[in-house]
Amino acid sequence: MFTIQTRGQGLYEFTREATRWVEGQGVGDGLLTLFVRHTSCSLLIQENADPEVQSDLRNFFHRLVPPTTDPSMTYLTHTYEGPDDMPAHIKAAMMPVSLGIPILDGRLALGTWQGIYLFEHRDRPHSRQVAAVVTRGE
Repeated sequence: MFTIQTRGQGLYEFTREATRWVEGQGVGDGLLTLFVRHTSCSLLIQENADPEVQSDLRNFFHRLVPPTTDPSMTYLTHTYEGPDDMPAHIKAAMMPVSLGIPILDGRLALGTWQGIYLFEHRDRPHSRQVAAVVTRGE
């Protein structure tokens, strides 16, 4: 289990933590499955070389699904936890909440510029839990 502390909306990389954890499992070949245990954030594999990718993704999804204070979102009724609540659930419904990453020769088979991210969709800080399981290959 990984615990990721967020400071508001944005992408939080945890590739190093996942890599160290997988290497400690003593697996040759297999599959790492990650699952976020929350309904207002997502998991992504995304470029980790240029931070503009993360800010552009955040800005794109903010424009696509703005807070309920935006006039275009007045049709939403689930607003009990603030104007970012239902938009966060919509974003989480649009993006993956689980990932499967191959393990080859004991290492994650990520590409050169790929990183593992939790995408926080809420404005305030949260402590997010990501469950991790390794399935060993035959």
